[in-house]
Amino acid sequence: MQVTIYHNPNCSNSRKALELIRAHGVEPHIVEYLKTPLAPDELRHLIRDDMKARVTDVIRTQEPVYAEMKLAGRDDDCLLAAMAAHPILMNRPIVVTPKGAKLCRPGETVADLL
Repeated sequence: MQVTIYHNPNCSNSRKALELIRAHGVEPHIVEYLKTPLAPDELRHLIRDDMKARVTDVIRTQEPVYAEMKLAGRDDDCLLAAMAAHPILMNRPIVVTPKGAKLCRPGETVADLL
């Protein structure tokens, strides 16, 4: 099974999801998106096409940069550009498998995709 995890090793939910994926005998493709940020078009595809979600469902509104950039009420293109420039704004972990893609918070919810 091919699995991709958009991972932040500093996040307990992300670490838990990764642990559970590996416990199922799968070594996932790990994208440390803080080190390798996604471009706006990649984010758009991941969120809208793969996850079937809204951009506002995936952006971390509690991050200081969200308020500093006055992102509340902004359109998707603006939010995607902000997430690309400041990847800490992307909620995590996002896991993609042949069964679908979703934000796995808490980390245990990754089991639905395995």
